[in-house]
Amino acid sequence: MGDHRHGAHSHHGPAHLGGDGVAGSQRRLSVALVLAATYMVAEVIGGLITGSLALLADAGHMLSDVVALALSLVAIRIAQRPANSSNTYGYRRSEILAALVQGVLLVGVSVFIFIEAIERFREPREVMGGAMLGIAAGGLLVNLVGLAVLNSGRRDNLNIRGAWLHLLSDALGSVGAIVAGSVIWFGGPTWADSLASVLIATLVIHASWSLLREAVDVLMEAAPAHIDVDRVRASIDELGGVLAVHDLHVWTITSGMISLSGHVVAKDGSDTAQLLQQICDRLQEQFGIEHSTIQIEAADFREPGEICE
Repeated sequence: MGDHRHGAHSHHGPAHLGGDGVAGSQRRLSVALVLAATYMVAEVIGGLITGSLALLADAGHMLSDVVALALSLVAIRIAQRPANSSNTYGYRRSEILAALVQGVLLVGVSVFIFIEAIERFREPREVMGGAMLGIAAGGLLVNLVGLAVLNSGRRDNLNIRGAWLHLLSDALGSVGAIVAGSVIWFGGPTWADSLASVLIATLVIHASWSLLREAVDVLMEAAPAHIDVDRVRASIDELGGVLAVHDLHVWTITSGMISLSGHVVAKDGSDTAQLLQQICDRLQEQFGIEHSTIQIEAADFREPGEICE
């Protein structure tokens, strides 16, 4: 005997994109994109004029910001396409794919900066510290504005968090360039520019690691980090009408959309409708899982293909 129940879908809409929904997220990303693209051009020109690798590295990172922000915007639009018979969950995972690409971009930019910094250590070049300092300060201001614009949506959406991390690591890069510019301006060694670049690259890789790990976990359908599947199993098993729990799976479709499926063996004489309601209520109240598919089975129920003795 099999009963199925799907929980409410209140987390499947635009709420996971931030407080003002899809339109608000697109607007915030668009503002951040324009800011990043504008100042990226300024940093490229400034880096070429001053001879600063830190500024060029920061400009290269800001280019990855522009790509990441544009990718985030495209992913949000694709994710809103309705589900169909071929894509029954819709296109929501496009945002996870965007987050994965953003993480890879961050690592790629970091490797490039490392290579260039090593070359500069071998062959130091003259750097205009004062001009470098002023341009880097402007870059920091632009990044701080971008961070403030995206801040409200970053906690609930991996795609937006990826874009926010790009801007954060870029802001840290601007801080490094400011420090290096100050050192050079006051007569310090020009290799301070290369050292700042190495520190920038290290910070970028660190920032990208958690993003890559979370994106891969979602694509591999791993259980969300904040949910202990053994606790979920034990919680269901505690209910009076439950004899056993098996084939329990918990995974994430996209940010804020957790799904669960499982088979529950009911004790003889149990009210299966009531038991099903208790399970779904418990999953929602204790673990925040609102999309669940539960199959209730009698003790003597056998799956198709199972060997009967």
